[in-house]
Formats: sequence, structure tokens, C-alpha cells
Amino acid sequence: MYTIRQPKKIIFGKNSCCQFSYPENTLVITSSGAISRGWIDYLKIKNYEVFDSVESNPSMNTVTKILSKFTHNYSSIIGIGGGSSLDVAKYVAFKLKKPKILIPTTFGSGSEVTRISVLKIDGKKISFHADELLADVAIVDPFFLNSASDKVIKNSAIDACAQCSEAYDSKLANTFTKFLCLKAFNILENAILSNNLSNLAYGSMLSGLGFGNSSTTLGHALSYVFSNEGYSHGHALAFTTTIAHQFNNSQFYKRFKDLVFKLDFEPIQLTQNLSEAANLIQFDRKHLDYNPKIVSNYDIVKMLQTINSQKIFP
Repeated sequence: MYTIRQPKKIIFGKNSCCQFSYPENTLVITSSGAISRGWIDYLKIKNYEVFDSVESNPSMNTVTKILSKFTHNYSSIIGIGGGSSLDVAKYVAFKLKKPKILIPTTFGSGSEVTRISVLKIDGKKISFHADELLADVAIVDPFFLNSASDKVIKNSAIDACAQCSEAYDSKLANTFTKFLCLKAFNILENAILSNNLSNLAYGSMLSGLGFGNSSTTLGHALSYVFSNEGYSHGHALAFTTTIAHQFNNSQFYKRFKDLVFKLDFEPIQLTQNLSEAANLIQFDRKHLDYNPKIVSNYDIVKMLQTINSQKIFP
């Protein structure tokens, strides 16, 4: 038996954001630049307040800051932005017990359709999982691809590819999630290889629904120590999911590796002591317990050494 969890309502399509009727008296949570880029005007919302200082790889301190600064009794919380903004908005709404409207402007995290929020505590990434973090409404509008930089697009695209391919191999995967994950990977792969990026939003949404009802695995567990040193999530996953797929003998190994090569990511380097990093990674049981193969500290150190050696693409 398995259970599928998803937002109460998912709205998909070009210009869907500006056609939705938003409630009044809302708190909008986003990152800097959202106003100057015209995102808020595009939504055509009325009677709202804005917190626009969500940082990349956000911390629980940001949630605390919002809760202490914005004390009005809002009708709902609107999160708009990349995965960082959505993760913060989800957690704030969860704490305030308010409805959540989530709108991605990058298409990689799938956060708008998952029950997961990733936040840093004491400098370390922690993933929170709860049904209460699911959106009440998720609006996926490819319009935002028009203003995304090449860097954001490629980091988002490989993030979505990592999520659906890891989740396909997860011990938690089932017939439904495998269908979604494979469909998502095929769409994303075609979009990247053909430079037809219009389908990234659709592929990312399907990836979120797939991995959100399964789990990501070793690639994500390895990535967080790199994120702790400042690498963006997608950039780290380009290498950590590649080496994880190789370790797991995944059917996606060569296909994923070819996408990373196509997107031309700069090498990454971990400065932390590798044994200490391996110990930290082993605490991430939410990912490692569902990896298709058991992973030892020795295995982790060897994988980190390979990434650091820059020989992952011989």
C-alpha cells in the first residue's frame, strides 16, 4: 500500500499566475529583486505586505525574523521565487497555520508540490517533512522562464533531473512515482539536449510530484556538505548525483552524466576534511536509508575524493 500526497490544487499554464484570483490581506515571501523584476505586479494582488529578503540556502533564522516582524493576522501566505523562497514561505505558513499559495519562478526544486522544506540550522541543511507543509494552491507558470538567467536555468534543470532520477531508484518508489519520475526525466532531458527550454516547468512539476511522494537519495545526501561551503544546490548535485548514480549502478548514470557535460558546470571542491564530511553525511538518514545500496563511510570518502580530483568526467 502507498499514499500519494500533493497540493489541494495545482494550476499549470502560461500566464496562469495573472489569471488567478488571490485573496486579499496576504503576506508575500520572496527574494530580493522580485519587485524590480515585476513579479509582484504580474500577480495583480491587492492589499498585501512583502518580505523580500530570503537568501539562497535559507536558514531557520529567516523564518524567525519573519514571524517576529510580521505579526498581522494574514488571510494567507504567498511564496514566490525559487526553492529557497518557497521553503521559507511553507514553513512560515505552517507556523502561522495559514493557507499557502506557492509560485515557482525557477523550475528545479519542485518545492511548490512537495511536503518538504529545507532550511539551515547552525549552518547545516536540515530537511523537514510534513503534510502541513503542502501548498493549498500551487501555480506553475512558464512565464517566469522569460526572465531567468542561463545560470539559474541550468542549475534548476539539473536539480530537477537529479531529483526525479534519484527518486526513481529510491527504496520508497512505487509504480506511480516511477511513472512520474521517468516521464519527468524524459521531458527534462529532451528540453536540455534540444535547447527547447519551454518544457522545463512541466518536467520540474512532474519531478516534484514524483520525488515528493518517494525520496531523493545518496546524491542529495552528498550535496549538502558542498552547499554548506557556498555552492548552489543544483551546481553541487551536478557532481554528487553523477557519482551517486555510478555507485548505485543506476540506469540514469550515463544519461545524467551527459546532461551535466552538456550544461558545462565548473568543477566543485570540498575543503572540509573528508572523513568529517562523511560522518556528517551519515547523519542524513532521510536520504541514505532509502538509497538502493548501503553506503559506508569508506564509500562516501572515496566518492568525495573522486569529485575533488575532478576526474568524475574522464
